[in-house]
Amino acid sequence: MSTAIINSDQSLQSVFGQLREMYQRHRFLRLTVKTGKARSLPQNNITHAWYEQLARELREDDALGWKCYCKLHHGVSILRAEDGEFREAYDAVIKPLSYEKKLIAMRHWPVTSLMSKEQLSKYAEAVQGDFYEKGVILAFPDQEVAA
Repeated sequence: MSTAIINSDQSLQSVFGQLREMYQRHRFLRLTVKTGKARSLPQNNITHAWYEQLARELREDDALGWKCYCKLHHGVSILRAEDGEFREAYDAVIKPLSYEKKLIAMRHWPVTSLMSKEQLSKYAEAVQGDFYEKGVILAFPDQEVAA
């Protein structure tokens, strides 16, 4: 068992059984528990639509460039604060790099794909606030945009 989703009493009991068997066999286990549901497809679609919008409105970069910028400036800080394993890996591998190399690394380094639904909501709000200050209005589908 490397990953288990517990969303019912039955799945919880099954995981307890698997853990008990693994512990009896190995006498050592290391667990990482993440709470909250995985991000939703609409959340994912919103952020990718925003990267395209940013590329159209702020032409100094393309959609991939803005995605990397957002991951580095907003996503990394959220995950570093809330995920010790992420913080340890990021600090060892990415943090020592120059800013330009960090942006390149964001093309391949997972950030938003590791986020829970709640974390991705924080991320989207941070991105929205950042670009509002730059004069770009990134709206959620259910938000009214003042004209």
